[in-house]
Amino acid sequence: MTSLFDGVPAAEPSRTHGFSANRIDRRSEARDESSLAEAASDPAARFYLFRDDTAIIRPDGADPLFTRAEVESLGAAAVTILLGWADTGPRLAATLPADTPIDESRLQSINLRSLAIEGAVDPEHLGAFAQARSLLAWNQRHRFCGACGSPSEMRDGGYRRECPACGAMHFPRTDPVVIMLAIDASGTDERCLLGRQPRFAPGMYSCLAGFVEPGETIEDAVRRETLEEAGIALGRVRYHSSQPWPFPSSLMIGCHGEALTTEITPDENELEDARWFTRAEVLAILSGEHPGGIKCPPRIAIAHSLIRTWAEAV
Repeated sequence: MTSLFDGVPAAEPSRTHGFSANRIDRRSEARDESSLAEAASDPAARFYLFRDDTAIIRPDGADPLFTRAEVESLGAAAVTILLGWADTGPRLAATLPADTPIDESRLQSINLRSLAIEGAVDPEHLGAFAQARSLLAWNQRHRFCGACGSPSEMRDGGYRRECPACGAMHFPRTDPVVIMLAIDASGTDERCLLGRQPRFAPGMYSCLAGFVEPGETIEDAVRRETLEEAGIALGRVRYHSSQPWPFPSSLMIGCHGEALTTEITPDENELEDARWFTRAEVLAILSGEHPGGIKCPPRIAIAHSLIRTWAEAV
């Protein structure tokens, strides 16, 4: 008897991306107004720490979690939120004001991209850092009610804000972003479409990407963004995997798309260049041996996985 799940890989592709595989038990249905205070006062509570929008870690690669006393020794936290629970106790996150001094002989301030690329902490912590960064940023940016403009108050440990003036409730948002690799199978040798933006590092090419708009399916967003950015029409779209992207709070939805046309007309406001690459060229890029010095995003990025999955397909 066939199953709907026949052919679905046991090793979920999304788990291989940076900022994924978050092991924290969120207990979303159990959080209430007392949860944050109770969790923070638990002797087993541990904190992920930020200063403004950068993570604070120990430079020796040790455990990135801090006790409540260690956090308080650095100064008053601007925002503290409850992430959830681990096997050993509550997990929280706190952010210090941007001007808070830190002892650089003991602590290091690092942005999340570098944290992931450099492998400065165990990968199991990256998902928690992403969750923390997203929630802290949302609470900091939504201190006022979007309905009446009055100051809002944090509720449910940071997962909701409520306006005491008009009663409006506000919840964290995650912005869906499609990221796609267009594939041309019209010739004897398949090709994929990669582009580069002016802000990319020299030689860097990647998948195209763009925000999903209201009232739009993922598949239609993949087709629209590819057509708008590169002038390539797509037919069938196949989902591959997803990746939390905490800058500050997006969900990257990775897909492969079937190219129906091949003539590239790049949007010069979005792309500096776009071109088709053969499988042999992409394998050379992935191995760091492309004769033109072309590179692709690092392994932590979902774009890398989309490119490698196609290039290594048999």
